[in-house]
Amino acid sequence: MIERLETKQRMSRIVKHNGTIYLCGQVCADAEQGITEQTQTMLDKVDALLLQAGSDREHILSATIYIKDMQYFAEMNAVWDAWVPEGHAPARACVTANMAREALLVEISVIAAEK
Repeated sequence: MIERLETKQRMSRIVKHNGTIYLCGQVCADAEQGITEQTQTMLDKVDALLLQAGSDREHILSATIYIKDMQYFAEMNAVWDAWVPEGHAPARACVTANMAREALLVEISVIAAEK
């Protein structure tokens, strides 16, 4: 069975299937902030969605991070490293990407297991 949460015409924020949770791409709360703040508020959104879906950051299987420019890589990783629970690092990729809005510096897509 497939369960879709917060579904709109273009996407669902959460899709659950066979114990796996798929989150749509998450961006920051305020795109006028720098990379550190954008990364932190983006990860805060991931926490909230995982909680809503019945999971948490210890159950993340895979994360794909899209970053506007690799000049922000170290700063983004500093926030990421503090956020990921020790011993629970997911499979991860990070790629440079054009963003949907000019001010966005980072976006993440997450796949997690249910608790």
